[in-house]
Amino acid sequence: MARVKIIHDREGKTLSVWFDNPEKEHVCEETGEEVLLIKDRQGKVIGFEKINYESDAVDEAGVEYSVA
Repeated sequence: MARVKIIHDREGKTLSVWFDNPEKEHVCEETGEEVLLIKDRQGKVIGFEKINYESDAVDEAGVEYSVA
């Protein structure tokens, strides 16, 4: 099973979700909906970041979750 990494930065009000190794990040593309698509060198989406995110909800089922 593939692992998903979720990082909630409460101070910066962002939620980052990674489907692959964050070190592969090459470029971010804005969608216009306060979401950034994170892509590798081949243009494959390896994650996304939601800006202006505020929530106390945590779902730890099957994911790695950390709070910055």
